[in-house]
Amino acid sequence: MPKSLRPWLAAIPLLCVATGEPNPVHLNQIGFLPEAAKRAMVADPSLAPLPWRLRDASGGEVAHGLTEVFGDDSASGEHVHRIDLGAYSKPGSGYRLIVGDKQSRPFAIDAGAYDRLQYSALNYFYQTRAGIAIEAAFAGGPIWARPAGHRPEKATCVSGKDSLGNDWPGCPYILDVTGGWYDAGDQGKYVVNGGIALWTLLDLYERQVALDRPSPFADGKAALPEAGNGINDLLDEARWEMNFFLEMQVPEGTRLRMPAGVKRDAPGLVFNEVDASGMAHHKVADEHWTGLPTPPQLDRETRYLFPPSTAATLNLAATAAQCARIWRSIDPPFAARCLGAAERAWTAAKRNPEIYAIAEFNGSGGYGDGDLSDEFYWAAAELYATTGRDEYEQALRASPHFAASPIGEPGWPHVAALGSLTLLTVRNRLPPSDKARLKAGLIAAADAWLADESRNGYAVPYAPANGYPWGSNASILNRAILLARAFDLTGKPAFRDGVVDAMDYILGRNPLDRSFVSGYGARPMEHPHHRFWAHQLDPKLPPPPPGVLSGGPNSTSLGADPIGRGMKGKCAPQMCWADHPFAFSLNEVAINWNAPLLWVSTWLAERR
Repeated sequence: MPKSLRPWLAAIPLLCVATGEPNPVHLNQIGFLPEAAKRAMVADPSLAPLPWRLRDASGGEVAHGLTEVFGDDSASGEHVHRIDLGAYSKPGSGYRLIVGDKQSRPFAIDAGAYDRLQYSALNYFYQTRAGIAIEAAFAGGPIWARPAGHRPEKATCVSGKDSLGNDWPGCPYILDVTGGWYDAGDQGKYVVNGGIALWTLLDLYERQVALDRPSPFADGKAALPEAGNGINDLLDEARWEMNFFLEMQVPEGTRLRMPAGVKRDAPGLVFNEVDASGMAHHKVADEHWTGLPTPPQLDRETRYLFPPSTAATLNLAATAAQCARIWRSIDPPFAARCLGAAERAWTAAKRNPEIYAIAEFNGSGGYGDGDLSDEFYWAAAELYATTGRDEYEQALRASPHFAASPIGEPGWPHVAALGSLTLLTVRNRLPPSDKARLKAGLIAAADAWLADESRNGYAVPYAPANGYPWGSNASILNRAILLARAFDLTGKPAFRDGVVDAMDYILGRNPLDRSFVSGYGARPMEHPHHRFWAHQLDPKLPPPPPGVLSGGPNSTSLGADPIGRGMKGKCAPQMCWADHPFAFSLNEVAINWNAPLLWVSTWLAERR
């Protein structure tokens, strides 16, 4: 077996652990890092603290104490007791925690707890590639191998009447958009959702370079067909998506009829001719939703480009600017192509600042966004970091996001934080006073999220006022990225422990006693909403490979799917989840959710 495949393939035996009964002691199911927070949670009606004991593999008591009574917790619907094991740091396996009459599963304290997960989380992107055969040698075994889906993928624009009766005129060309990553459980490919995912991989690379840290993804460390090309594996994977983005750019000299300034689709749209040169198509997707299950190579739906949008255009501008500076010394012609695309996209967005994603056709997600000020700021920041040009500095200084404090939580509709993080990471000409202000905004956000831990029983740095939204697990991990960056800048242990708390929740320290990551933990997610990883629906198809993140609890839109509808009004926010392939609002998977899992697990793997 090639050495390059061992870190990934080592995770495969974890799939053999069947989902067992829930345990009353909730903790991270893959173990604890020696030099970081170690917390466990127990639901118990007692108003008084409970005695706890920590025993090693031989049964000897190595620590003891009393629980902290948090009390009634609206997020979980439980009366919660917290146990702090942080003072004990001796590495080992077979530890058990006894709390009153309850006993945990065996667990480890291990500096290498996250070594496997970072490779599994990266491999997710290889397995979701479009336009290439997925090979058993790189996917972890023959059950995940499949022929190429959508190859070649040549598409023209969607046209005709949408669901509200608007007659879309289409476009006079066909683009070859073969490649890229499938977005989620469906097989659409979205520039907007892909943008934050692509940025996250590239930011992970840039952070390691900026801090002069050895990369765990040096050429050949991950399981990829590009192994041996001398290029960091993160960049090999990111380039697969970047190439797709470049293909989605509207040809020069193109004029299209589109509605401008309309944020929501409605009957009676007015279409005006605009110069669409350099814009990016919002997505390429099926004419109708494909049924479950449908492996990509068996998708028979017609594929269409959807109209260009300003949001997609700015996502292209931002990520292509990243590409230009990263590949400048690696592949100068590719870097030049990226920079040209980025600058054309910026010009196009400035020319067409209010073309929103509103085409209401069946078969794919909308990803509409009515506020593009953050996309303009992000793109300006990336272009400024790459070129240093006055035009981009003026644009970012004119943005309200440049002066915002604290920095907002990132997500595909809210990308201002990405621009600020880039300006703090990549060498640029901003004066120290500006960088100090951006740093202060980051630290203010991190402090606020640590304060959220006191507002919920499970000590998660996340306490949304209106319930847990769709994709809540990604929101938590995106916060963890900013907490990690705050630790990088300050060395404050509380920020490191906030990252640990976020990942502990994802990996089992939650009231469901579930790991939301496939193949990891005693009770991992097993049945995602996915058209190929659909073993529950068709035994000939595989389960998810290790390292796939579920979207997680969703208490705000439970009416979206049949499983969620049955839970509406019956679950506390952290309990609104089901491991079921039809629960797409709860258990879908997505590139922009796995990207922060990769980023955070890699950061935690550095904590040796």
